[in-house]
Amino acid sequence: MLAAAAVIVVSLGPIATAQARCNPSHTGSRESSSDSSQSLDTILTRVQQRYDCSGSLQANFVETLSSPGGMPRTRKGTVYFKKVGRMRWEFAAPSQGTVVSDGKTVYDYEKDLNQVVELPVSKALKSSATTFLLGLGNIRRDFKATLPPAPSGDGLTHVILTPKGGGDTMELGLDPKSYNIVNFKLTSQIGGVTELKFSDIQTDVALKDSLFRFTIPAGADIVRPQEN
Repeated sequence: MLAAAAVIVVSLGPIATAQARCNPSHTGSRESSSDSSQSLDTILTRVQQRYDCSGSLQANFVETLSSPGGMPRTRKGTVYFKKVGRMRWEFAAPSQGTVVSDGKTVYDYEKDLNQVVELPVSKALKSSATTFLLGLGNIRRDFKATLPPAPSGDGLTHVILTPKGGGDTMELGLDPKSYNIVNFKLTSQIGGVTELKFSDIQTDVALKDSLFRFTIPAGADIVRPQEN
């Protein structure tokens, strides 16, 4: 569950840096009908500005996991983000679980197993996608960005991001007005695909700090992966 949760790009840059970069004039609701109507540079600028200027986010999601030769698995739930480095994923039945980052530690709780995996944020940051997610990344610095070879036909603005340091490729489907991430697709180097679709997206919502604290359930097994 942790690997899937730690790939969604929604919060860019520490608070001080993000506020310095934030320029509300770039975040308005300008019309855009297709990927081809905008340059790659414009798309990157607007999505960076969108999230530099957002302090928190809440959304519903549907996640589909697939692998070569395997059956797809679908899960759904609600996700919350708050700068800097805090997130909470609530997975609904039948695959109930929770992933929480308090900015220092990421907790991955599987209810059926009553097991908690603890991972320091510093270790999670070995992934460019996770760095991006937790508010410590930058599109142009961390990724090579390209446009899809052909329009998607879904009315969204798409951009493909490949980590410069190596890793899994991400494709973002952006609302052409708000530049919220509506669709997210991560393709691993071995062909596995994680795809998420977001709805009811709310930005700059008031989220209590307690939402990003995790209490280990009674009797739960705790797993702390060794540092490599």
